[in-house]
Amino acid sequence: MTAFIGRRFVSMMITLALVSVVGFIIINLPPGSYLEVYRAELMVQGTSTADQQIQALEKRYALDKPIYFQYLKWIRGFVRGDFGRSFQYNREVKELVWDRIGFTVVISLCSLLFSWIVALPIGIYSATHKYSFADNFFTFFSFIGLSIPSFLIALVLMVISSRYFGASVGGLFSRAYEGAPWSWAKFVDFLQHLWIPVVVIGMADTAGLVRVMRGNLSDILNMQYVQTARAKGLAENIVIYKHAVRNALHPLIMSLGMSLPGIISGSTVVSIVLSLPTTGPLYFNALRSQDMFLAGTFLVFMAIMLVIGNFLADIALAFVDPRIRYE
Repeated sequence: MTAFIGRRFVSMMITLALVSVVGFIIINLPPGSYLEVYRAELMVQGTSTADQQIQALEKRYALDKPIYFQYLKWIRGFVRGDFGRSFQYNREVKELVWDRIGFTVVISLCSLLFSWIVALPIGIYSATHKYSFADNFFTFFSFIGLSIPSFLIALVLMVISSRYFGASVGGLFSRAYEGAPWSWAKFVDFLQHLWIPVVVIGMADTAGLVRVMRGNLSDILNMQYVQTARAKGLAENIVIYKHAVRNALHPLIMSLGMSLPGIISGSTVVSIVLSLPTTGPLYFNALRSQDMFLAGTFLVFMAIMLVIGNFLADIALAFVDPRIRYE
């Protein structure tokens, strides 16, 4: 087990290094930069020292140096917790990220829990009651959940919440509590707004997990070792939950590792539609404006979450299925 974890850890670190290099290069590939946009804004404002300000910024962040020198300077600061400065917002990147990371993590984790709590029982029931009315019903709505875009579901729930429940829509707080210190009333207001993004973001994942769990468990229930367990007289619940479900969880565990980058991205489109103060819209604006330090930080954070998720998923799979340790 130790050797297995060691091999996975080494491959994780190599992947992170490669992703940081490739990501930094890709962000700098489009022609131009934010500094050119900033220079144009200063010229429109009639600033006579525009060129001097741009040159000072280039010297400070080594933007007048080759790209490999810029990368080395940035990655050295990244290791120390200095992620650079956002040109667009004129603030430290770490301040912008920490301002929004809390709400992003809460929404993403709640959506993840919602998906798993709803999907696993439905998937198991559908696999053990194939072609029944309930199975057809869940299958139908799973296809709907996969086919309808999340932002459209967000718009529908916003209309329903506003028209039939009289709740304010958009954001995570009512206007009366925006900027107010935390209190019990503000926490209740937060929970009243939280369910919409949780349901919207988690619905597509729930539909996908139901389909995967149903299909995988259906195949496993027809395998010989399951038939042998039944022939030995084991109770059906023991056969299903102890033997079949344990092996059917493999693809779901791997998908759980792949879902961790969503904690950083925060479902960008849904966040924009619902006006959520998450990191998704911030990342989108950074890419669109070529705010290289802000965009590069988000890219590396998502890569870190992805490789850590896969690393944890590999360890979880090794515990669930001991055969994986010897691969």
